[in-house]
Amino acid sequence: MKKLFKFILNTIPRPLLIRLSYMVRPILSLWLRGDTYTDPIDGKSFSRFLPYGYGKQRDNVLSPSTLSLERHRLLWLFLTHETEFFTTPAKVLHFAPEQAFYKRFRNLKHLDYTTTDLNSPLADVKADICNLPFADSEYDIIFCNHVLEHIPDDTAAMQEIFRVLKPGGMAILQIPQDLNRDTTFEDDSITDPQERARIFGQYDHVRVYGRDYFEKLRSIGFKVDEVDYTNILSKECVTKYCLAPGEILPVCYKS
Repeated sequence: MKKLFKFILNTIPRPLLIRLSYMVRPILSLWLRGDTYTDPIDGKSFSRFLPYGYGKQRDNVLSPSTLSLERHRLLWLFLTHETEFFTTPAKVLHFAPEQAFYKRFRNLKHLDYTTTDLNSPLADVKADICNLPFADSEYDIIFCNHVLEHIPDDTAAMQEIFRVLKPGGMAILQIPQDLNRDTTFEDDSITDPQERARIFGQYDHVRVYGRDYFEKLRSIGFKVDEVDYTNILSKECVTKYCLAPGEILPVCYKS
């Protein structure tokens, strides 16, 4: 199973993979139905979740119904219980929208919801994150999750996100984390895709972020809350929702 999923992830182009996923989700949901683990995004429960990963695969992390991963479920729980995202009108910008969220956010009538990316078929606006076609201080909420590790000039990307965020607005900027690493690591001389997947976690990542990521966001001008939300939730919830213990949510504000 793990080898099959790894082969699919590393072989099929991502736009096609997204289209195919809509067809296989009902089959996976029926096959893995049970009551051991629950996806909080849609409330459905399963005997187990699926493995996932481009390099080293993680067991029991991919929801059969929404195709959410640990980070998606963590963000959903945070937005549900700690914010007014699902009730208060807001203008929202979502980079590289995830399938687990896209239709659900789009259907929230109180949101003015815009998606953007260079390549995603779910993007309303095709745009370079380092040169956005949006006005200063335009958005109340910005989601940019697992994007910055793909961007060579992440400083320019962070500056653009800060520019288009309204004063008082919130940006959640999740990245793959190695909290045992103090400093971010980059090495453009590593060009072999398999070696890049081994070192960076995915063949198309350009860096591994360390704990200095949060300070870099602060240097851009953000006020950053490092939210260890799995430490706030009960251990039973962390297990039930298949979350990654210790994952930090970078919740950023513009004063």
